[in-house]
Amino acid sequence: MSKKLYIKTFGCQMNEYDSTKIVDLLRATQSMDQIDSPDGADMILFNTCSIREKAQEKVFHDLGRVRALKKMNPDLLIGVGGCVASQEGENIIQRAPYVDIVFGPQTLHRLPQLIEARKISGKPQVDISFPEIEKFDYLPESLAYSDRRKGNVSAFVSIMEGCSKYCSFCVVPYTRGEEVSRPLREVLMEVVSLADQGIKEITLLGQNVNAYSGAIESEEEESMADLALLLAYINEVPGIERIRYTTSHPREFTQRLVDAHKKVNKLVNHVHLPVQSGSDRVLAAMKRGYTILEYKSIIRNLRSVCPDMSFTSDFIIGFPGETEADFNATMKLIEEIGFDDSFSFIYSQRPGTPAADLPDDIPHKIKQERLLKVQEKIKYQASIACKNMVGTIQRILVEGSSRKNPKELCGRTDNNRMVYFSGDLNKTGHFVDVKITTASSKLLRGEIVQSIVEPSSFIEHNFCH
Repeated sequence: MSKKLYIKTFGCQMNEYDSTKIVDLLRATQSMDQIDSPDGADMILFNTCSIREKAQEKVFHDLGRVRALKKMNPDLLIGVGGCVASQEGENIIQRAPYVDIVFGPQTLHRLPQLIEARKISGKPQVDISFPEIEKFDYLPESLAYSDRRKGNVSAFVSIMEGCSKYCSFCVVPYTRGEEVSRPLREVLMEVVSLADQGIKEITLLGQNVNAYSGAIESEEEESMADLALLLAYINEVPGIERIRYTTSHPREFTQRLVDAHKKVNKLVNHVHLPVQSGSDRVLAAMKRGYTILEYKSIIRNLRSVCPDMSFTSDFIIGFPGETEADFNATMKLIEEIGFDDSFSFIYSQRPGTPAADLPDDIPHKIKQERLLKVQEKIKYQASIACKNMVGTIQRILVEGSSRKNPKELCGRTDNNRMVYFSGDLNKTGHFVDVKITTASSKLLRGEIVQSIVEPSSFIEHNFCH
């Protein structure tokens, strides 16, 4: 009889990827099936993220909510993974002694051993070490069509872990370790496996995905593959018809990667490139390692190979010492680049980071006002971008039926806009041409203008290549 696993995922796409791997791992080793509610679960896991403010307290709040379930069922296993686990470690057990397992992003593959050790010893188990890329050697093959993910047409593939940039505000280097890339062959094998299962779109993941440097196995000598070369290889995988990557870092955005957007015909015309601030002074305090002039040079180079490139970014508002002039520089950059979406949030002090020691004398009310201005500006630019798409014909990968209206299909454009339209569910997993008829700030509606588009006709539908 199978056991029941409930897993709650916080934060980024890397955590979403890790959670799918955890589900596959525990299904294979513990005969666990994923459920939607913690009620009746044999194991409850929280896969955490420490980027946002008060992340630790949110985790302990969630743990408090499932404590009663542990009292009713002493055999229930409760685990905390992810970046908060790496930060807090043994402190989680001290504050919540009913927690059984604490594991980091790099030790999720050791869950079966941790579960067994917990059962044998009767004591909580903590492993937040950094065994580099070891976890990919022990995780099961990606199962794109297993149970709850049956029918998926897109998938994440993690190609590297960690970060070596050490921005002054960021905890990632301390919670996920230094940058370590998977060998080229391993990544390609996973992509081929997903393609064989019917996956059409791949999103390559990494904290700094364009810092990828994967080993190329050779009898003569070992060499390294950069992201541009990896994209070129994936472009040749039969069945894979669209490629994305996230999140990139300006310091690693090479000319080879820019050129890939011209040469790799399955690569989308959308780049998410976090800038964080429009002020050189603030960027220096953040230790980002580039200037606004250098950032705009990357944008200009990308637009030279793809004039219709869509750009999204990240912004930290109210970083310690941010003046009104600094903030105005950010607003100016947003308008100049024309970002049409973003992740933006108020700076929050992260324990153990260099910026935590900086005096934070900006009133919270001013931070909130600045954040609202940024979000309203980008929302306006997003609405303009969407309205400019009305009347155009977009190539859409049909993901399935709409959650709100099962009679409608939905899918994404190359520039990552969701489109809703009428059609048969059997078109799921196929590309269709859709004429955009109406638009809002983020969502589009349209109608199919021709029959199913075969993958071989991709190039003539992707105007950037």
